[in-house]
Amino acid sequence: MTRYKNLSGKSTVATYDLAKDSVTVGFATRAVYLYSNQSAGSRNVRQMKILAEAGKGLGTFIDANVKTKFARKIR
Repeated sequence: MTRYKNLSGKSTVATYDLAKDSVTVGFATRAVYLYSNQSAGSRNVRQMKILAEAGKGLGTFIDANVKTKFARKIR
């Protein structure tokens, strides 16, 4: 997993991993969720990848758009 830059300093996101059709997100609570094109929609997953690499806005985007649309809870 890649450490999230957290440029705002207030993110709930700690780490992420990008795959072809999904994003795995690790939160500060140590919970880890997999968001796939199938579960969250390809447009949302594309945006999550952009935000993850930018290091800002991913936690807010997840809360507003895909919070419960994860494919599975890993931890």
